[in-house]
Amino acid sequence: MSQGTSVQASQPPSEVALAEFRVLHRKLGDVVESVLHGKRQVIDLVLVALFSGGHVLLEDVPGTGKTTLARALARALGGESRRVQFTPDLLPADVTGTTVFNPGDGRISFREGPVFANILLADEINRAAAKTQSALLEVMEERTVTVDGITHRVPDPMLVVATQNPVDLDGTYRLPEAQLDRFLMRISIGYPDAEHELAIMRPGSTAGRTDDLIPVTRPGQIMEASRLLAGVHIAEPVLRYAHAVGARIRADQRLRLGASTRGLRALVRCAQVLAVTRNRNFVLPSDIQFLAGPVLTHRLILTREAALAGDSAELIMKDIIDEVDVPQPGEHGR
Repeated sequence: MSQGTSVQASQPPSEVALAEFRVLHRKLGDVVESVLHGKRQVIDLVLVALFSGGHVLLEDVPGTGKTTLARALARALGGESRRVQFTPDLLPADVTGTTVFNPGDGRISFREGPVFANILLADEINRAAAKTQSALLEVMEERTVTVDGITHRVPDPMLVVATQNPVDLDGTYRLPEAQLDRFLMRISIGYPDAEHELAIMRPGSTAGRTDDLIPVTRPGQIMEASRLLAGVHIAEPVLRYAHAVGARIRADQRLRLGASTRGLRALVRCAQVLAVTRNRNFVLPSDIQFLAGPVLTHRLILTREAALAGDSAELIMKDIIDEVDVPQPGEHGR
């Protein structure tokens, strides 16, 4: 499933099915939080991306738990996970795979790359050259890899969890806009609060220990839940509100590039998942407001003048959310 794609369910999900999903969501969150202390909101956002069929870019300084989060999620899912350390000399074939010649039988066969997994941890993705980064474009959107004219499908679900350090920019390459647009969310983990950081520092802490985690689900169950949540109700006024936010972004004179249609579809898809985790079977404008930052800000490009004036995509997004009229409460339900 492409990121943010709305898969039409035959009917709205039943309350029993939604309750079962909430149990699964809580179990996954508990497993990851057992090794990433004090970051439940971040974990829940990553799970929203997972059940929305999208990819996540974790942007933060070293040592905040980016790799731990990705590894813990892979262990909790019980699927195939692989890790690639992105470096300047990494080649596209090192990521997607390549055809090889077998001198024994004279045959040419395809050797799968690490993208053929349920969870791909792309560590320090901005340290690879643009050509290598672009090798991920097809697989992130279409869930396929094309090599020598032959298309190969990767497993479902397939989630890319990429990390990058926004501070140390020596030897890095800026991610192309086309690739940024394929990430469903950009999330910053941040430092834990004092209480949780002290717990992490104590000898014997389980923080960061992912090897002993036990899977609580299977990849097929993730796909079933994703299809189920695509039927969650979003009223027409709320849908138009999400569109109005996107239109206001595109009209903002401080931006050279606004939110894409892919981004707005992703926003709605994530809101459907988030609504269920908040014990509702319909989307509210507050879901749109909460997700606008992680889903849309990394897709925006400021004008030179706005950047020099000290503006940021986050501040502009806050202004826009404050300006767009919100539907009345009676218009949120069925």
